[in-house]
Amino acid sequence: MKNKKIKRILILIVALFFSNTSIANFTDTKWKVSSHVGELWFSKSEEIIGKYQEFYKGWAEGVFYSCDYAGQSKTYNTYSPKEFLNNKEFSLFGETQIKFSEEKIFVHRITCNGEIGFDRKVLYPFVTQDNSNQAYYLFEGAIFILEY
Repeated sequence: MKNKKIKRILILIVALFFSNTSIANFTDTKWKVSSHVGELWFSKSEEIIGKYQEFYKGWAEGVFYSCDYAGQSKTYNTYSPKEFLNNKEFSLFGETQIKFSEEKIFVHRITCNGEIGFDRKVLYPFVTQDNSNQAYYLFEGAIFILEY
């Protein structure tokens, strides 16, 4: 009887721990570009919409960025929606009326060192939010919306 009770408590603790763990700062998945808002400066939407951006540990491949286990690193900063929208760097998100919930926003910087100097790449800002399956990428004047 006592062992059953302890076992239930442990299961509950583990479940609570994982339910509070954010997956929004998780980028390692296959994202599909579903749409965009804003003005495309040089790209054509038909070359991007419906394509994929995928990350897996030190590897990435996709329509915006690729890195073949060549020194990929990821960092992010966390914002409240108000802090994010008040940041001049992200003003286009407010201008295009992207709707965020009241959850935390993660702004990721993903870099690839490359094998030689001109292979170096940066994907920034790649934006995710707690409790959402969407990401946003600001690219050439437009915000692309990705989903997994």
